Amino acid sequence: MSSDIRFTSNVKTSNNSDDDEDFDSRASPMSYKERRREAHTQAEQKRRDAIKKGYDNLQELVPTCQQTDVSGYKPSKAIILQRSIDYIQYLQLQKKKQEEERNALRKEVVALRIMQTNYEQIVRAQQSQPGHSKTQISDEVKFSVFQFILDQLFITFCGVSSNNFSELSAGVFSWLEECCKPQTLKDTVFQVLRRHNTQMRG
Repeated sequence: MSSDIRFTSNVKTSNNSDDDEDFDSRASPMSYKERRREAHTQAEQKRRDAIKKGYDNLQELVPTCQQTDVSGYKPSKAIILQRSIDYIQYLQLQKKKQEEERNALRKEVVALRIMQTNYEQIVRAQQSQPGHSKTQISDEVKFSVFQFILDQLFITFCGVSSNNFSELSAGVFSWLEECCKPQTLKDTVFQVLRRHNTQMRG
């Protein structure tokens, strides 16, 4: 009788174990699917958060994206992207313009250094000539040289139109670019100095 009880107990235990295994086999696939679904949901949320953070950063960095429309709503993502593209293109144009201005300034510096070297050579040549006088030049002579230079410049400036302020402004800038180049001023100064040197010798 006792052996029958033990056998029955063993059978029940075995049946319970089989039931647990069947339950685990049914539950495990569901848990795996849920874990995958949860991981996918978290990854998707991270991606959306990263995109939102990127748009927020653009809106903070790009000045034109900080403006709201007439309705008071924040600009849409499409508008933020377009304004960011426009702003980047604007910065690229500004950079190109600054590089061109820098190159132009470098050329002017080179031209001025050449002029300085030429002036120094002229002074040394004048000082090395026989009978060169070391007498200091008077203020009257300096003013006369300056006046001759201005007279030459004024002759070219007379061609600037002055019908209205707009034409005058445009004409002045054109005159500066055409008649006040370093080489042009250099030739004018040489001409004036040679004339005064001839007059002083005569």
